[in-house]
Amino acid sequence: MTMMTPIQQLPDLGGAHIFMKREDLLPFSFGGNKVRIAAAFFADMKKQGCDVMIGYGNARSNLCRVLSAMACREQVPCVIISPDDEDGSRTETFNSRLVRASGARIRSCNKTKVRETVKAVLDEYRAAGYKPYYINGNAEGRGNEAVSCEAYIRVAGEIAAQEAEMGLRFDRIYLASGTGMTQAGLMIGAALEKRNWQITGISIARPADRCREVIRERTEAWKKANGCPALAVEEPSVCDAYLMGGYGQWEEPVAALIRETVLRHGIPLDPTYSGKAFYGMREELARDGREENVLFIHTGGGPLFFDFMQHEF
Repeated sequence: MTMMTPIQQLPDLGGAHIFMKREDLLPFSFGGNKVRIAAAFFADMKKQGCDVMIGYGNARSNLCRVLSAMACREQVPCVIISPDDEDGSRTETFNSRLVRASGARIRSCNKTKVRETVKAVLDEYRAAGYKPYYINGNAEGRGNEAVSCEAYIRVAGEIAAQEAEMGLRFDRIYLASGTGMTQAGLMIGAALEKRNWQITGISIARPADRCREVIRERTEAWKKANGCPALAVEEPSVCDAYLMGGYGQWEEPVAALIRETVLRHGIPLDPTYSGKAFYGMREELARDGREENVLFIHTGGGPLFFDFMQHEF
């Protein structure tokens, strides 16, 4: 994915000048950061000579939507391993409908049985003569930490070029932090571009300590894989003050901000990822009151916005 997405300015918040990078406008399967990340996985799958894409994520997953759409386009078999929610229930979303419509096989499982399910699917396809590619590496979810970093290393270069075009420098960058793929890539890219952006992930599901650990694992894996162990990558900055009950959960202030943002600015956010992160960023900036240039990475989630509209508009 080589398209440079636009950066637009939003109204100031206190002393902060707010900008948004519209990754939601990437021109494939409703856009979002997972378009770039899925493309990196498919490139690695082809490099390894694999012929089945195996993804992981629950019914809200933007990555599963994009992986299944790319697999359909490339005419590659695709399996999505889809865990239940924390309470054991399953939900229906526009993302899960799009996964099914693409022809992907959905293999549901209890969240405590993910490793066993991944192993069973890998064994099944290998026994049938395929060479399956699991986005997280092996059945334990290890071995692919570096691949997903590539997409947002390149985006850091885009942002640096856009800074030059706009005649400014960003002081801070905020984004939703879930798996840590996007944040890790941006942090490596910032080091390569010699930018001192303060990159902060607003956690949408995990405690901050766990988020930082996962991001650190990804950055270290990329440095090792690319032969640059001395590259000085900043320590991950993650805020977990806005979990609101965990993944896929939100409170009325987030819902109110989503309504305001789409009606005032024509920008759709969703309550699982971008809306929760945008709300958290605004709260943090209102508390700080500093005069800075702040960039929010809109990581997409268009179908989840329409799920929200069905019940909350």
